[in-house]
Amino acid sequence: MANVKISELTAAGAAALANEYEINEAGTSKKVTGTQMSTLFKADLLDDTTANFTGTLQNGGSNVVVDTDIGSTVQAHDADTAKTDVTQSFSKAQRGAIVTLTDGTTITPDFATANNFTVTLAGNRTLANPTNLAAGQTGSIFIVQDGTGSRTLAYGSYYDFVSGVAPTLTTAAGSVDRIDYVVRTTGSIHAVFTANYS
Repeated sequence: MANVKISELTAAGAAALANEYEINEAGTSKKVTGTQMSTLFKADLLDDTTANFTGTLQNGGSNVVVDTDIGSTVQAHDADTAKTDVTQSFSKAQRGAIVTLTDGTTITPDFATANNFTVTLAGNRTLANPTNLAAGQTGSIFIVQDGTGSRTLAYGSYYDFVSGVAPTLTTAAGSVDRIDYVVRTTGSIHAVFTANYS
């Protein structure tokens, strides 16, 4: 067969494992199948060489995770990552931030932002029913009198104190009271009031 330029050959419809291909082995033309070439590619090129890709690498139409995704679009593995659906023991202290509530005539905590809250009263106020309640949430609300003192606090209907009696705040200027709570349902907060902290 006369020498033919590759550019002069008729293009195949598609490469296939059953197709045969010509190679040069030590100066001699020989044939290999697509299956042999595939085996070589998997065994040598992919296992022994770092392959660099640009664009999106896919397998069967689904994106394949590559190293550059780890820590950016995909969370890196961390054996210490806490899980939400298993029993866990923590070897270090766990802390919840104390979020300052905005003082105003009506004070409305957002229970999605934190478990613990503090507010300094500059007038007679109402602690309204929180938003974003979830059964099982627990925490504390610190109630602080301003420099004037004698501020009063009314409570939204969700707050359920012992015997159904709403507590009275300590009146001294700068005094601190605390409400510890457990959300029983989305419409009921069991609350325990402790007065007159320093």
